[in-house]
Amino acid sequence: MPSTAAGSRPEDLTARLDRAAAGEGEETLLTVLREVKNQIIGNKTKKLVYLHLGAVPRIVAALASARDPAVIVQAAAAIGSFACGVEDGVRAVIDAGAVPCLIAVLSHANDKVVDAGARSLRMIFQSKLAPKYDFLKEKNMKFLISLLNSENDNVIELAASIVAHSCEINAEQKALCDAGALQRLANLLEGSSNQKDACLDSIAAIIRKNSEVGMHFASIGTGKALNSIVKLIKDRNPRTRLLACVCAISIGHASPYYVQDLQTRTKMMLILVELLEESGRVGDDAPFALSELILDDEELHKQAISVNVVEKICDCLHKYLIEPRRLHGILLVFAELCSRLEECRCLLMSQQVLDTLVNALKHDCPDVRAAACTCIRSLSRSVKNLSAGHLSSERFVVPLAHLLHDTSTSVQVAALGAICNVAVDFAAKKSVFIQSGCVKQLVQLSKSMDSRLRLKAISALRNLMFLADAFAKESIIQELTISTIASLICDSETDIQHQALALVTNLVDGNVDAAEHIFADDGLIINAVVRQLHSASSAEICIQGMLLLSNIAAGVESHKEAVMSYLVSSQDDKSLPFITRFLQNKDSLLRTAAVWCIINLTYQDGPDLSTRIARLRCAGIVSQIKTMINDPCLDTKYRVRTALEQCMTFEDNMP
Repeated sequence: MPSTAAGSRPEDLTARLDRAAAGEGEETLLTVLREVKNQIIGNKTKKLVYLHLGAVPRIVAALASARDPAVIVQAAAAIGSFACGVEDGVRAVIDAGAVPCLIAVLSHANDKVVDAGARSLRMIFQSKLAPKYDFLKEKNMKFLISLLNSENDNVIELAASIVAHSCEINAEQKALCDAGALQRLANLLEGSSNQKDACLDSIAAIIRKNSEVGMHFASIGTGKALNSIVKLIKDRNPRTRLLACVCAISIGHASPYYVQDLQTRTKMMLILVELLEESGRVGDDAPFALSELILDDEELHKQAISVNVVEKICDCLHKYLIEPRRLHGILLVFAELCSRLEECRCLLMSQQVLDTLVNALKHDCPDVRAAACTCIRSLSRSVKNLSAGHLSSERFVVPLAHLLHDTSTSVQVAALGAICNVAVDFAAKKSVFIQSGCVKQLVQLSKSMDSRLRLKAISALRNLMFLADAFAKESIIQELTISTIASLICDSETDIQHQALALVTNLVDGNVDAAEHIFADDGLIINAVVRQLHSASSAEICIQGMLLLSNIAAGVESHKEAVMSYLVSSQDDKSLPFITRFLQNKDSLLRTAAVWCIINLTYQDGPDLSTRIARLRCAGIVSQIKTMINDPCLDTKYRVRTALEQCMTFEDNMP
């Protein structure tokens, strides 16, 4: 038998909507609207069928033209049902112009009509697709405050939902505060459970990252409003506990003066961990609130260890099938917990967590993949973990390398951040990065039009070059090419220039043969470096450039001579050699890097040492160094003495 009686099929009801609107009367329209509403409540499949048939614009049109309160109630209820839990339904409702029609309904004389309109609008404003309400228009603000001052609970909850959805910028927060919205919302915290939840959500939105508004709220009733929120973190209702925590966290971050004591923050942390076991939205949102609570709070990180937070979250991972959003939040909590303390990192290096991370790197949800990368990045801040090579095995590197091809740029950026740290790998096991294709893709991303990808890719290559053996260095250079390195050294972004110079510094460090690449292709790299040293205004670029020249100067005689030729080359404009300017610079790190270069040029006896020292004297560089014998920076002072001793020792030994 058919599941729907003849005449009650979606196709028939949609056609009857047209006929009713054309003149069959409001009684018929009422019957059809009721039938449509009853069919779609809780039935996503039916909603999609009616959306495909174009029923929503017909229902909105009926709402706009209806005079009978019963028809308005049924039309509003049907619109709200379409907007509940189905984004396509929200989109269709908004596109059909339902929002202004429903707002007009709020002024109706019939309480049932007002209730229906308010409930429907609440359904719409629960979606991210809902239009933003402009609080900065005086007319709109007055209307919103009138809704908050209503005696109708549904209308009050609607007003609070509009605030929570739309309030984003400081000007809106201040306008709502000045209009008395915060005071009114604080007074409503004694209302019904739904009202409390809506008000807590709104208060958090108005206060978030706004110290002035946060301080104002904390002073309401000489602290009574703030105390009310703290009490609500122990409420019987899980959603109320969650929203009270979110609100308290927002106040704490916005106004550090009112940061809760450690005992209260610990209590919130434990409540949020417990809420991870709740079903639905509460359990999904809890880890994000927890991540916000512990953000940059080392004291709370230590407390998390004491109260076994990591173990409790791991139990949740073991006991339940975790939905993507909840897993995303949990991974962010792990990333934050192990961002500072080694003890937290040790707790998270369990086989269970590592298995979760490996699986998360391959997850269908891009947010989960990105969060897993962020967690690995935090874990790899541990020298112990890097030295042991725990995260640089094929098990992690291969999926991370695969994510460099991800269709989501945010995932690519997160994967690059993880690879950047893992690539340091003090155990110098670099072959897996080469064999997995990671280096090849890093090189491709170093040429990206997106400067974030370019920067992180070249940073990862720099770290791969760190302490790499000759084979690994050669493999990276062959893939990257001399011309690409020279281009990156002259990139339009200063940070990329810096990383490119650091990469070349790591290439030369400890490997005399590798320095030959610096002079290859008619000196493409060395010429790019020197151009930057002549023209760069950034001290960081100059420091890195001088460290590179120092490394080259530590090599064979031909390398020393090449560096000398750039340091004391003749200048047509009679300007000081760039090394002299660096020796006179106010940045102590730059002065030290410049002196190191002189030390390496004058170290050890060699056939051309006397010539080099003479040229340094002639260029006024030795004289400049003598003026630095009492340099205010202790490190620079010691290096100056070493440089002068080497120059003087050579002269003393001359026949």
